[in-house]
Formats: sequence, structure tokens, C-alpha cells
Amino acid sequence: MKQNNEEVLSIFRESGALLEGHFLLRSGLHSAHFFQCAQVCQYIDKVTRLAEMMIEDLKVYGATTVVGPAMGGLVIGQEVARLLGTRFIFLEKVDDQLELRRNFKFEPGEKVLIVEDVITRGGRVIEALAQCRKHGADPVAVGVIVDRSAGATTFDVPHHSLAQLSFPTYPADALPPELQSSPAIKPGS
Repeated sequence: MKQNNEEVLSIFRESGALLEGHFLLRSGLHSAHFFQCAQVCQYIDKVTRLAEMMIEDLKVYGATTVVGPAMGGLVIGQEVARLLGTRFIFLEKVDDQLELRRNFKFEPGEKVLIVEDVITRGGRVIEALAQCRKHGADPVAVGVIVDRSAGATTFDVPHHSLAQLSFPTYPADALPPELQSSPAIKPGS
């Protein structure tokens, strides 16, 4: 994992995707570090490298479809699906909740992988697992690029991450002085 951590961090730094400042994460927590995966996704060679590393752990599950939660899982999910030779579909936000739309359908018991960019608490992945099950699919594993919880976040299916990092996060009422002195921004993943 340490080698992957270093390579993933290098890719994020080269892409200008590891930001420093005061950020409000989707989880509601605050952090001085932010992974803006969209910056990495500009460079298909970097996306392909991340997907190549990711499929080493995911190919054993026999999934026929990769599901990407909006927005973070779209580009990496599609590349993982391409490399695995599977179908790719995505979930969309409707009133800030993930939904299966655009006439996408699952066969009963269809084996799916959930592929996401970054998790802190895993909220979007949990929503994606529920949506897939609601529509008859069988989620067999989760793959993420960066797990900000350093492995503390778990799901009810196997979970693989390329990098497990622990940049400190804080609730709004417990910010350290260096974050209290600047407004939090939400740059988008």
C-alpha cells in the first residue's frame, strides 16, 4: 500500500489536484487538504494508470458492470470498466441523492463494482450500494482512488483503495486556529 500511496500522491501533485487551504468536504467535515480529482481526470494517461492499479484488486470479483457515483466516479469508473471489458453506468444526483436514471437497468443479480474517486466517510458509496440493490444488482466490491479515513471506513462488501491517507478532518465547532482564520471553500471534486 505504501508504494501505491506514494504513486497516487505523485499523480495528484503533478496534476495540481492536491490542494491546501481550508475546505468543507461533502461529509460536512473541514480539512486543510482537498483531493480535486477533476484535475487528475484532465490527463487520460494518469487516469489510465490509476485504473490499471485499481483493477489489480477488482478483477477477481467477476463483475459485469462498473457503477460510478456522480460526479467523482464517472471518469475513473469508465476507465476501470474499459480495462476490465465490462459495461459502465453511472448514478446521478437528484435533490442531492443518488439515483439510477437514463433508462439504465440491471439484470437480477447482476454483479457490479462501485468505483469512486475519494471517500472520507463513504456516504456516496453507501448510497450507490443501496441504489444498486434497490434495482436488483448485486454489488460485489468497492474500489476507490483515495480513502481519506486511512482504512477506517468500511462497507458491507470488500473495499479496496489505491491510497489510504489520513489528513486530519474537523467538525465545524472544533476547527484548529489555522482554519478558523479563513473561510471554508467547496471547490468540487
